Amino acid sequence: QEVKIFRALILGELERGQSQFQALCFVTRLHRNEIIPSESMAKLRQKNPRTVRQAEEVRGWEHLSMDVAVNFSKGAQLSSHIHNVCAEAKEAIYTREEDVKFWLEKGVDGSMFEVLPQGSDVPELQRCRLCADRWKPCICSYSLSIEWYPCMLKYCRSRDAGGKVSSYKCGIRSCQKGYTFDYYVPQKQLCLWDEET
Repeated sequence: QEVKIFRALILGELERGQSQFQALCFVTRLHRNEIIPSESMAKLRQKNPRTVRQAEEVRGWEHLSMDVAVNFSKGAQLSSHIHNVCAEAKEAIYTREEDVKFWLEKGVDGSMFEVLPQGSDVPELQRCRLCADRWKPCICSYSLSIEWYPCMLKYCRSRDAGGKVSSYKCGIRSCQKGYTFDYYVPQKQLCLWDEET
């Protein structure tokens, strides 16, 4: 279904009345050229697997408004991985309306999606970092950075005896990318990290 899943586990602050950890899942559409094909990944042999790697290309930050909730028990229709990856985040799986439209056109059951309140619908809804009351609903912001992932195949050129040039796969290009997700929470207590930013 062309699905990309981000899972975040945030350690709770027990002295602030939070549980041991909070889990979030963000589900978006995976575009065809975003990551290399899995067949190519399977053929890779990683030299020095313990090496800390630096990305060759920094792709910057993407800001996403996650305005739709995904029902965990029905999410398997979208991706079989949601059941495993988002098990701790059953009540906190988010996606975007534009991605939902794409999946609905592909025949996914729309009953798994629920549109969340937006700032435009509820004028008093503000960003959590500006909200003083811990028990009021607000728009939370969470950022994460993927420091290294295989994003493209590398091609090298070779010349045969007759001088003809041909290209062949000779490696993988790595990228770094950051994401900021904005999403609705029913109370600021679920978004206390947003105060520090």
